[in-house]
Amino acid sequence: MKKVNWGIIGCGDVTERKSGPAFNKVDGSHLVAVMRRNGALAADYATRHKVPKWYNDADQLIADGDVNAIYVATPPSTHAEYAIKAMKAGKPVYVEKPMAATFAQCQEMIQVSKETGIALFVAYYRRSLPGFLKVKELVDEGHIGTPLMANIRLTRPPITQEMNLKVPTWRIDPSVAGGGIFYDLASHQLDFFSFVFGDITSIHGFATNGGKIYKAEDTVTAVYQFTNGVTGTGSWSFVTDPSAQEDVMEIIGTKGKVVFSGFGHEPVLLYNKKGELEFPYMNPENIQYNLIKQVVEKLLHNKPCVSDVHAAARVNWAMEKVVYGE
Repeated sequence: MKKVNWGIIGCGDVTERKSGPAFNKVDGSHLVAVMRRNGALAADYATRHKVPKWYNDADQLIADGDVNAIYVATPPSTHAEYAIKAMKAGKPVYVEKPMAATFAQCQEMIQVSKETGIALFVAYYRRSLPGFLKVKELVDEGHIGTPLMANIRLTRPPITQEMNLKVPTWRIDPSVAGGGIFYDLASHQLDFFSFVFGDITSIHGFATNGGKIYKAEDTVTAVYQFTNGVTGTGSWSFVTDPSAQEDVMEIIGTKGKVVFSGFGHEPVLLYNKKGELEFPYMNPENIQYNLIKQVVEKLLHNKPCVSDVHAAARVNWAMEKVVYGE
């Protein structure tokens, strides 16, 4: 492969700024086609982003000879279907997170990648962002001593599209998303901790529907352990009063702690015997740029890429175990 010519399946909101433009900014990478079931919206996206081709049929985009790599940016329920079709067509796949709607689908995707020899990547881009890399660096370099605990607290009120049940967002439909907002947001956090500490080896928890706004779980509590022995707790709720809003991740060690935001991208805070240190950082304009660059360089030059499909699948396993007890 001399250059990576991307086709996007599902050119919705996430592709407008977070990912889509980055495919044309990375050396050796070009966005040549997009697909959405609504052809008018696909055409509009192609026009606005100066993409040469558009489709309203995923199979046609996958079959396009000018496309040699696929970005699957649909809701999770179709991740496996499209990723498997693309890999069987000989085209590497970069798939949105969570990796799929179920752990079984993740396993099937990995198996097809193994059988075909075609690369598969998952868009857990926090693994490549400067603030999160600073957190990993501080832990790896021993600034908090031996890490002991990795905790998450994410609570907020419901937002408008989660309360409009006449036109509900897919993110609260378990048949499409795999679960509720927990699947959409906690997956990022759990994957990042897996990046720092190794796979999740054990997890137990409770998932409830406390707000009674929609049918999916809205409040989750979990305890977990990682490969290196670090344990932690997670608390998520997406139906709280505004006064309870919180977005905190923390890693506690024998000689200090690191505190940071999962979604606010605020400065990383280090507390140890030297006092409090603050590490501000700048994210790329397109938040997925760094990871997309790594994916392209892996495909073109076999350079390292932090995407880990096995860890991504394990996140699905963990969320499934908490929400469905499986």
